Amino acid sequence: MVRVSVDGLGKRYGRVEALRAVSLDFEAGKLTAILGPSGCGKTTLLRAIAGFVTADAGTICFDGDPVTTLPPQARGTAMVVQNYALWPHMTVFDNVAYGLRLRRVPADAIRSRVRQALALVEIGEVDEMARRRPTALSGGQQQRVALARALVVEPRVLLLDEPLSNLDAKVRQRLRVEVRRLQRRVGITTVHVTHDQEEALAIADRVVLMNAGQIVQSGTPEDVYLRPQSEFAADFLGVGNSLAAHAEAGALVIGGQRLAWTGAERGPVTAIIRSSDLALGPVATGPALHGVLEESLFLGACYRHYVRIGDLLVMVDGAVPAPPGPVAVAVPADRVRVFPPA
Repeated sequence: MVRVSVDGLGKRYGRVEALRAVSLDFEAGKLTAILGPSGCGKTTLLRAIAGFVTADAGTICFDGDPVTTLPPQARGTAMVVQNYALWPHMTVFDNVAYGLRLRRVPADAIRSRVRQALALVEIGEVDEMARRRPTALSGGQQQRVALARALVVEPRVLLLDEPLSNLDAKVRQRLRVEVRRLQRRVGITTVHVTHDQEEALAIADRVVLMNAGQIVQSGTPEDVYLRPQSEFAADFLGVGNSLAAHAEAGALVIGGQRLAWTGAERGPVTAIIRSSDLALGPVATGPALHGVLEESLFLGACYRHYVRIGDLLVMVDGAVPAPPGPVAVAVPADRVRVFPPA
């Protein structure tokens, strides 16, 4: 198991600063998810670790040994990408065996290791699947082949670049469990890049949240989600209401209405309140905002209600539908996060 460290990593594309002095340690044998919006620098960071991107500044070390100037093939990493990158003219066996043949592994060892890798990713009956070509496989099966191809070379570090984003929702949810199970079974240091926050929170030992080429916050999934340290983190994770507010002594004014407030902030602020933390009802107990329910959308797992409060439109998630009209929105004081305006 390898500990990966990046220190002061910087990368610029013309006027765009993709990485801004990024410093981070990836714990040996753990799965770290790098999460953030498109263009935040997460894939650039992953590709720099792999050696496909040359950093303009900073260092990358594996177990303390610098690899910053090493070519990709000398680093001992393997990458799985979102479009599978399988050769359509080759069988599954030949796709998985490709890296071993480049390394001049003996044929008997190749056969044994390919079978072991295909069995590890639980693709089905190994001999039958090995004879197929990628075009005869489902998307989920192709991604399992891509994982087997990465694991068969026994890499020091496994790099996953949004490997599940091209799959439909059901397959994606099933495979994320398989990826987590597989990582724990082989115990390999894994870096998983994704823009899907549910995926990152579900499978990672540690979540690293990035924005604009910088690390915004890192920690366990629970810490990052439940204790966001910035307006960006609070708004990005979950479905957040970002509301202009005014903080006073003992009160927080939102949409012209006052909520009891004990925070130290004063003046104009941004209040972030997740839709799942609010409750809708005709009568509210405790701190509440009063408004008019304008629309309700059925999302499957819940109903998302849109409530007009003054000039603000607030999202509230609930288990049951509600008719349009006057409502009260219960606001738990401990779930309101207040930040200075950006």
